Amino acid sequence: MSGNGGGLLSVVSTPIGNLEDVTLRCLRTLREADLVLAEDTRRTRKLCSHHVIDAKLRAFHAHSGPQAIEQVLAMLAEGKHVALVTDAGTPVVSDPGGELVNAAREAGARVEVIPGPSALTAAVAVAGIPLSAVRFVGFLPRSGRRRREALTSIVERPEATVLFESPHRLAATLAELAAQLGDTRRMAVCRELTKLHESVVRGSATELAEHFRDGTRGELTLVIEGGSSVDAAPDAQQLDDAITEGLDGGASPRDLAKTLAERTGLPKREVYARIQQLVDGQTDDAD
Repeated sequence: MSGNGGGLLSVVSTPIGNLEDVTLRCLRTLREADLVLAEDTRRTRKLCSHHVIDAKLRAFHAHSGPQAIEQVLAMLAEGKHVALVTDAGTPVVSDPGGELVNAAREAGARVEVIPGPSALTAAVAVAGIPLSAVRFVGFLPRSGRRRREALTSIVERPEATVLFESPHRLAATLAELAAQLGDTRRMAVCRELTKLHESVVRGSATELAEHFRDGTRGELTLVIEGGSSVDAAPDAQQLDDAITEGLDGGASPRDLAKTLAERTGLPKREVYARIQQLVDGQTDDAD
């Protein structure tokens, strides 16, 4: 479909905290766009001011409604350049930008992405949780059957799970996860990533539920270890691979032995002995 008049919608990633975490292409796009749609114009104005950008801003959020989308489509049909940003990070990831992107594409407008910061990839990188596959679930449903199903899927799926959570719901979510996971999986609560008070707290669901029982503040991303990819009766290579993955992820030999014994049904003493053999072998290689 054509007839868009050469308009362009740029989906632009912006910093999740530190205002220096921004690409040159992002800055150029914000300068050149005829209009910048921002979920929170105050945050975007702060970013633009920091980088001396005089951008025309307009609020665009979950409550903007169909009329706001129609106005943007009309601009695109006139050949205008519109940039879409979110509160922080990459638009369309747990924010209302997806509806606009879909409408622009259906109207025949050009849509481009300006990649950059994302709380999802930042948390995965810093959490230290072993993973070979990741599933992102955004914010969990607040209550009811859908919430129960979402929590059950975290327990049952083999992939690591990444989710966002609000500070006032964190304690309840961790308590629910602890009830189902106990000490069997490692987790990381990543708080205020890239900001002054950035912190990453790691532990089991039980440990983290206790640590955050009184809640916390700031923006939060949780990374939860997936179910075991090791069979109930792993061969020697599978066990070695699981041990290496756990050690690389920062697990202590004793904690790793306990975790793998629970997953595989092997005696904890046998798993621990193999871990020590591999650790001693690595030390010999380093010498």
